[in-house]
Amino acid sequence: MSVDPRNDQRSVREFFSPRAAGWDTRFPDDGPAYAAAVAALDLPSGGAVLDAGCGTGRALPALRSAVGPRGTVLGADLTPAMLGEAADAGRAEYGSLLLTDVSRLPLVDDCLDAVFAAGLISHLPHPAVGLAELARVVRSGGRLALFHPVGRAALANRQGRQLRDDDLRAAPPLDALLAASGWTMTSYEDQDTRFLVLAVRKGKRTGGPGNR
Repeated sequence: MSVDPRNDQRSVREFFSPRAAGWDTRFPDDGPAYAAAVAALDLPSGGAVLDAGCGTGRALPALRSAVGPRGTVLGADLTPAMLGEAADAGRAEYGSLLLTDVSRLPLVDDCLDAVFAAGLISHLPHPAVGLAELARVVRSGGRLALFHPVGRAALANRQGRQLRDDDLRAAPPLDALLAASGWTMTSYEDQDTRFLVLAVRKGKRTGGPGNR
């Protein structure tokens, strides 16, 4: 049975749209954590980077600072209200905002040096498809950062749920998922104050759901 991607998109928008207006005020102290995570990507000056699932664009200033004025910064999100908040906060001056599904990006193959993704993976309806699409648009040897400003245990406690070994962001399942999606995990950090996984794009491959 085929899956209608419009249903997935509708679910994501229904979750984030009513939360967009107060999103930044809920997490007012995350700026330094975002900047440190961006620094870990070691972006080249003049490079091209995508903030996948950028939300209100909190990473965009740090990404712009990393690649400099001659670099390219893109922020992609599926929820218009989130991008509206990013624009209202003045973050559109740091990068171009794209209203799009990160599992079907309007980008050509191998056009980026890196992808930064904060809180994205747990909101992907089909994580393998989304990660493979991110691999498609990143050059061989390019990098991916999966970030959250708190670790798995702290997040589970905040959400009132038990931490499970088979959680998508646990090291073994995430390592396997990345490997199957075109990435090689190079570091895994899960502390109360930060979750940060870095991965490198494997050699070029063919196929993928996005535009060519």
